[in-house]
Amino acid sequence: MGQKGLDFKHKEVINISDGKRLGFVQDVCADLETGTITSIIVPGNNKILNMFSTSNDIVIPWQQIKCIGDDVILVQI
Repeated sequence: MGQKGLDFKHKEVINISDGKRLGFVQDVCADLETGTITSIIVPGNNKILNMFSTSNDIVIPWQQIKCIGDDVILVQI
């Protein structure tokens, strides 16, 4: 999984536990000392209504990412 943070922006995130589409990656968090990605962030359900609120964002730790494909990221949360 040696991908760059910008490569994630166009990928849809799907939870393999229930098959739910969580949305597209909005941002990534990284450890600046090691340069590794620590989590990805997907906007929450009410993002359209709360454009300036980040409280609904879903933060998915790297350990919960199970597979990264060309178009989707499979997670287990």
